[in-house]
Amino acid sequence: MAKRTKKPTKATASKRATPASIQRDRVRIQREVVRLLNRYASLTTKLAGDIPPLPPLWQGAFEKALSTSKGPLPLEILDRALRDLESASRQLIQSVRVAYLGPPYSYSYLAAIKRFGAGVQLIPTGTIAGVFEEVSAGTVQYGLVPLENSTDGRVVDTLDMFARVPVRICDEVQLPIHHNLLACCQRSEIREVYSKPQALSQCRAWLSKNLPAVRTVEMTSTAAAAQLAADSHGVAAVASREAALTYGLDIIAENIEDRRYNVTRFAVIGDHISPPTGKDKTALMFEIAHRPGALADTMASFKTSRINLTWIESFPMPEGTGYLFFVELEGHQQDLRVKKAITSLKRRTLRLEILGSYPRSESPVEPETASS
Repeated sequence: MAKRTKKPTKATASKRATPASIQRDRVRIQREVVRLLNRYASLTTKLAGDIPPLPPLWQGAFEKALSTSKGPLPLEILDRALRDLESASRQLIQSVRVAYLGPPYSYSYLAAIKRFGAGVQLIPTGTIAGVFEEVSAGTVQYGLVPLENSTDGRVVDTLDMFARVPVRICDEVQLPIHHNLLACCQRSEIREVYSKPQALSQCRAWLSKNLPAVRTVEMTSTAAAAQLAADSHGVAAVASREAALTYGLDIIAENIEDRRYNVTRFAVIGDHISPPTGKDKTALMFEIAHRPGALADTMASFKTSRINLTWIESFPMPEGTGYLFFVELEGHQQDLRVKKAITSLKRRTLRLEILGSYPRSESPVEPETASS
């Protein structure tokens, strides 16, 4: 009777694996991944007529696929890979151009990647006004601008451009902001710290405590500050971790923002009209008469229609003749209650513009405590 041959166990199989055989397997898998990526893109092009112009929010889009993962790669990395694959595949159907406040690896850049994926064509501009101008001129389909920060509040330049340029808000994205002190020298050698005004403001207490004798200098963006720090000894920048990796800077201190919960909300602007989802917000801009009780009378329109406001800001008109008010409310402009409130509002205002309706984005997870 012939002896049975024992099947090799995982332990014995792993012992037989050599660096050469492992490398061959890696190459084989790489080729298979390339084949599957192209297959995915080809299938996407066949859905051209069913693909909406504005990609849907990525949050939860790949939940079923990610639930099958058994590691060792983190889910965050896998989610980003799937998002970029979907973004690049959509580019084969329609080339999407998105303007943002540059240069690359600014926080606006990171928000654009989060919302649209890395497959779109990102167009950097030097100012927030430049983003509005690109959208208004039709050279890009979308623009991404900072709207408000949980620490500093409204972004004045953005509100000013809404008052000047007729564009529509078609989506929003919230980005947790983690500021880092970046430099190519030791902390004791730092003489100047560069960053955009909002970033310096959000780290004011940390900088005062840890670098009291250092001069702070304002720049147009955090990424531009990182570029400067990379070329200048004794100069540091307040910027993102991604900027440190891109420009070859050391992270001298992490998470130096003064408030633990530091989030910037960005608005996606363009001509796209977002359909109702059941979980929407609508943004309005209006002007009222300069008389006692005018604002209270206007706000009564929302109370009567049982509309909850999520944001309200006053802003001086560009002509200096009064104030504009920006409000954000729960609901879509096609909802009956919202329609009723807008109709009432028209009778009580001198000027009323619907800036747009869009899906509510989920608040990001609260970041870790700032380092000392």
